[in-house]
Amino acid sequence: MRSVLKESAVVLDLPGDELLPIFQGVVDNLGQQGRLTEAQAAAARRELAETEAVPASLGNGIGVFRIPVEGEACVTLVGFRKPHPAADHADIRFCWFIVGKTDDDRVSDDALEPLGWMLKDEHFNLDLLGHAEDDIDHGLLVVYRRYLEHLERVPVKAEVPPELQRTGKLFGGIRRDIARRLPLYGSDFRDGLNTKSFATILFLFFACLAPAIAFGGLMSVLTDGAIGAIEMILGTAICGIVYSLTSGQPLTILGSTGPVVIFIGILYTLCESLGIPFFPTLSWVGMWTSLIIMGAAVTDASSLIRWFTRFTDEIFAGLISIIFVVEAVKDTFSGFGDSGAHDGALASVVLALGTYQLATQLARLRRGPFLRRWAREFLADFGPAIAIMAMTFAALSLKGVPVATLDVPDQFQTTSGRGWLVDPFEAPAWVWGASIVPAVLVSVLLFLDQNITVRIVNNPRYRLKKGCGYHLDLLIVGALVGVCSLFGLPWMVAATVRSLNHVRALATVNEHGGRERIVGVNENRLTAFAVHVLIGVSLAFLSLLEQIPLSVLFGLFLYMGIASMRDNQFFERAQLWVLEPSQYPPTHYLRRVPRRVVHGFTAVQAALLAILWVVKASAVGILFPLFIALLVPMRLLLNRWFKPEHLAFLDAEEERDDDDHQHDEHFV
Repeated sequence: MRSVLKESAVVLDLPGDELLPIFQGVVDNLGQQGRLTEAQAAAARRELAETEAVPASLGNGIGVFRIPVEGEACVTLVGFRKPHPAADHADIRFCWFIVGKTDDDRVSDDALEPLGWMLKDEHFNLDLLGHAEDDIDHGLLVVYRRYLEHLERVPVKAEVPPELQRTGKLFGGIRRDIARRLPLYGSDFRDGLNTKSFATILFLFFACLAPAIAFGGLMSVLTDGAIGAIEMILGTAICGIVYSLTSGQPLTILGSTGPVVIFIGILYTLCESLGIPFFPTLSWVGMWTSLIIMGAAVTDASSLIRWFTRFTDEIFAGLISIIFVVEAVKDTFSGFGDSGAHDGALASVVLALGTYQLATQLARLRRGPFLRRWAREFLADFGPAIAIMAMTFAALSLKGVPVATLDVPDQFQTTSGRGWLVDPFEAPAWVWGASIVPAVLVSVLLFLDQNITVRIVNNPRYRLKKGCGYHLDLLIVGALVGVCSLFGLPWMVAATVRSLNHVRALATVNEHGGRERIVGVNENRLTAFAVHVLIGVSLAFLSLLEQIPLSVLFGLFLYMGIASMRDNQFFERAQLWVLEPSQYPPTHYLRRVPRRVVHGFTAVQAALLAILWVVKASAVGILFPLFIALLVPMRLLLNRWFKPEHLAFLDAEEERDDDDHQHDEHFV
């Protein structure tokens, strides 16, 4: 690219409605300047007269038009006063005009394409505008050299953030977390008094209730009815209320997750095979787990999360997002397996997809041209709640069409009819100590699930201002695990998809350069607190919950899973495998890292994600937490196969935004 710009002519701001006379004028110009011989100029004019003057698109407003004649390639960068259509109907404002040999590597598409990234970059354009118009040829080369230096600045590894630095003292990290968040406690409630928070509460109520009921139903199957939806809803409400009032990062949402549910199911099967009582064993495992997790909190063990990077975050968050999407699709279409129930199955598909589409389209309305801005913001904020209510009313109007609804008990009691309090001493004495073995495994799972989710919530791209509390949050989760275990309730931990949707619902989003950008988040405790109070209150209205169609909640699952994928750079890079290269988005890593390296990095993540998926559903599923922990050494191994500077751009803690250069000095 450097040599092409050095040797090429630059002609900008050419008027005209047709490309043919423009290109003919460029050929005449090149002939007069002596850059083309008379024979070359004549041959070029003949080619122009016999062919249609339609450039090929290189993407990003750049085209290329080649005239194959004898002799070395003569290159001119042509700039148009108005856009012109290329062969693929994309508008172009600049065109590489090449006369001569067309098989020269210096003028290949790969060599010419980077100009598109440059001209879309505000940093480059502002620098270029500083040059006088009569010096634009020289200015383009000078600015390009400076731009190369800008691109080649490799991000340095940031210092460990204060919240993840070890204090070396018992309770040191917890005390520091409390000191950081306590002065903001009052504002955490005042900041939640607005319409955006109200919309978030309505959306998140269903977004948290749906998984509670769904996972409760799954747990009922895995435990033969020992634990079900009532226990899951009650545990979600109690733990969510306590966590929202006491945690260092109240944007994180607690809930039971798929891996936790599966682990409890495996523990139940193990108890059955050994002939020991399930609930007393569950309580011992839970109490040991509580002690291990609280011990990790008071010794600043959460500081180990500094070894996790975007690489590991994206794989973990991607796994949880895919679980939501797959379960939503599978459950939505499951009705077609029942003969004679196709009407209900089709209605369920329509309701699920209708919920997803309505919520998605209302969210997109925010950046559309219709209605006033306040109306667009209102409909976008309340989109998921509107979609749920609209599809529920649609389902109620389907007379005579059987549509499955939520399966909840008729009254508030344990699923099995047992008493609420569990006596751990009903288990054999050997179980008291042996329970520490499964407790260690589930502790690893909860530790990683909690800290990775909090780390993702605190990603710099969300521009949070109030800080976080890894150690305090882990201590609270550990204490809640112990309490839940004594009452036979499922264990709760930070739920990735629900937490990300909470952050996104409270975010102020702008679109810049065709990409969404979060400019701030309304950080508060009120939304999470109100959501879990409503979940607890819902236990008094079980008959009303029975009216909500399952398919509507499946549509909500689909919306949440796909919405969380949008914030995951892994899925953005995975799309590049099927995108036309000219349509690649102008991201920071594509400007700085070769495509094959980008694809290789993504392929490694995809392979590890597939391994986690297989392990989760296999006979060794109980070892799933250890495979998550192994993502860290796998990331370290990448240093053998990738250049450090490439990894620095692909795995940077903060996504570099080339359209916002005021943050360049903070890029790590």
